[in-house]
Amino acid sequence: VQLQASGGGLVQPGGSLKISCVASGIDFFYYVMGWFRQSPGKAREFVAGIGSSGHITRYADSVKGRFIISRDDAKNTLELQMSSLTPEDTAIYYCNAQRGNLLYWGQETQVTVSS
Repeated sequence: VQLQASGGGLVQPGGSLKISCVASGIDFFYYVMGWFRQSPGKAREFVAGIGSSGHITRYADSVKGRFIISRDDAKNTLELQMSSLTPEDTAIYYCNAQRGNLLYWGQETQVTVSS
């Protein structure tokens, strides 16, 4: 199983960025997918999640209205469109995949919001 995250980088405050996570080795369609992040000195926190059908999404209050999570089951891809970014969004971002008792974590991608 591999969850390959990409798309991170440096962006100015107020800017936008889209990060992606491509899964392999799992039946992607059946998995609930999520994004988490961890800032220096802080615990990993939930950012956004999307159900296996793609119809149900959930967001942390801190990103609601600014981030959009989506999935493309044909491409085994999870995306997070981030807008109105602030320095507080600076973190290492991780995707994960969950189905029942199965839980997989992906590789990280760094997002830095700074002028």
